[in-house]
Amino acid sequence: MSEIQIDPALIKKYDQPVPRYTSYPTVPFWQHTIAQSAWMKEFEEQFVVENDRNGISLYIHLPFCESLCTYCGCNKKITTNHTVEEPYLLAIAREWKQYRRLMPQTPVIRELHLGGGTPTFFSPHNLERLVTTILKDCNLHPEHEFSIEGHPNNTTAAHLEVLASLGFRRISYGVQDMDPEVQRVINRIQPLANVQRATEEARGNGFTSVNFDLIYGLPLQTVAGMQATFQQVLALQPDRIAFYSYAHVPWTSRIQRLFDETQLPGPEEKIQLYLEGKKLLLNGGYRDIGMDHFALQHDELFRAREAGTLHRNFMGYTIQNSPFLLGLGVSAISDTGKAFAQNAKNLHDYYNAINNEQLAVKKGYFLNGEDRSFRRYIKDIACKGATVFNKEDRGLLETFSFPLLAQLKADGLVICDQNETILTPAGHYFIRTICSAFDLHLQRTGVSASKGLFSKAI
Repeated sequence: MSEIQIDPALIKKYDQPVPRYTSYPTVPFWQHTIAQSAWMKEFEEQFVVENDRNGISLYIHLPFCESLCTYCGCNKKITTNHTVEEPYLLAIAREWKQYRRLMPQTPVIRELHLGGGTPTFFSPHNLERLVTTILKDCNLHPEHEFSIEGHPNNTTAAHLEVLASLGFRRISYGVQDMDPEVQRVINRIQPLANVQRATEEARGNGFTSVNFDLIYGLPLQTVAGMQATFQQVLALQPDRIAFYSYAHVPWTSRIQRLFDETQLPGPEEKIQLYLEGKKLLLNGGYRDIGMDHFALQHDELFRAREAGTLHRNFMGYTIQNSPFLLGLGVSAISDTGKAFAQNAKNLHDYYNAINNEQLAVKKGYFLNGEDRSFRRYIKDIACKGATVFNKEDRGLLETFSFPLLAQLKADGLVICDQNETILTPAGHYFIRTICSAFDLHLQRTGVSASKGLFSKAI
């Protein structure tokens, strides 16, 4: 591999707060409240459009964890009391029943993902109950895919056996870093033996795609430590690797204040961690999928990127190009393709709504034509590394997008003209910033106003 040298001045210049673009518009620009009647009408209309055409995706948020990871910005509830499983499963079943009433035809399930939190906090029996309840009286799309997030420490052979029998073939393990000191400071202690066991047992039960989540920019991380982590990881040959930038957002995730911020690597150190990790991945046979994902060439994610069918939503990159996503559970987000809705973020409010036979939706956003057009540009950049402009958007592009694109072009990060934008190899390191050129909500308010809303790009 020929290494790309990144000018430290560019790192400093573009290390600004920008979104991760799992949605557009991004959540901070949504309305604080959303009329449930309007959401229900939109849900029913778009369900009819998409169910027959593409099938629907389901995301179920399972928020419980037994221990607190201090780097985590996810919506979670820390407890060792497993009696919480029963009322949560009952609430999910009630919420699903409410949505089923809005569906005028049998749902075609194309994608089902269990996320968290720690989904494997739930017992194998209860996960089976959950999935069986959801799939009852549904049709499965011929290309359906079921996936789950697991913790290497508590994902058992029984979990994997049950999930495999239900049709799950993809699992993602949160590995983050293998250095014992880094694990200690982020309170994520997981020996290599547990990661190896969980990986081998998944494959032994028929899982065809195992993903590892790794993070760069954590406290106490060094290039030497990153090299050691990748040596251990690459020996296990996960089919996919998500190599995320640590999002330091202590204003929204106060647990991130539990470690000394002086232990965090600076922007230039952080990019070196990424460059080293990416070099090791490419030299190890992995291919760059986009923004933060890598895959071996046999994996469907790589094949989707090559075929131009890659999709990105709240679950990250996916091969299932279904515009219709229903989120169930506390804080879960739904996306009809034309509107977003997010459930209540705390369990008390979620339970209160569901137990009163109401949807738990609290906030959301209805996209206009401008939003949908610029959403496509952002998705194209993230999934294909290039986008072609609509002529009718020329005025908006000239006012809001072209000034930043001109800077990015001068810095060698994009090739662009009045008709299209293409990422350069160096531009891949700044993909979130390039996406932000098409974020009209961000450009109108000013990037400086985004401080306190988003993590820094690097």
